Amino acid sequence: MSGGVIETVHQPVAGFSWDIPADLSKKEVQARLSPSAIKGFFKLAHSWKLRDEDARQLLGGISNGAFYQLKGGRTRKLDQDQLTRVSLILGIFKGLNILYSEKLADTWASLPNTNPIFGGDTPLAYMTKGGVPAMLRVRQLLDARRGGR
Repeated sequence: MSGGVIETVHQPVAGFSWDIPADLSKKEVQARLSPSAIKGFFKLAHSWKLRDEDARQLLGGISNGAFYQLKGGRTRKLDQDQLTRVSLILGIFKGLNILYSEKLADTWASLPNTNPIFGGDTPLAYMTKGGVPAMLRVRQLLDARRGGR
């Protein structure tokens, strides 16, 4: 279709490709994505009312010093693991806000949950203990609940 909607949809967005995921191992990609990832993570932490200890664990168990440098804006770049974690957590945040009211979406991670994958823990405790694999499972659970979109 010449000039049609289909061609417009496939137009590349400046700096991004939909066909190939960003290479998070590249320092320039980390530098480009980190500012928005950091901002998004701390907005999420505020919405979820995360304790600093839980936020640190979600970022991979970073030290207090590194966390407070990040929180204070003195650290400008996340590594590959941290960017992956933030991506998963923000996907979970998005999924929750699609599925539930804002109030439930913001408290869901801290509420008791009887789903067997959590093994009696809250989703937040499950993710802080299980790291990336646990975050991925929670993301998949929420994506499945909303129809995989």
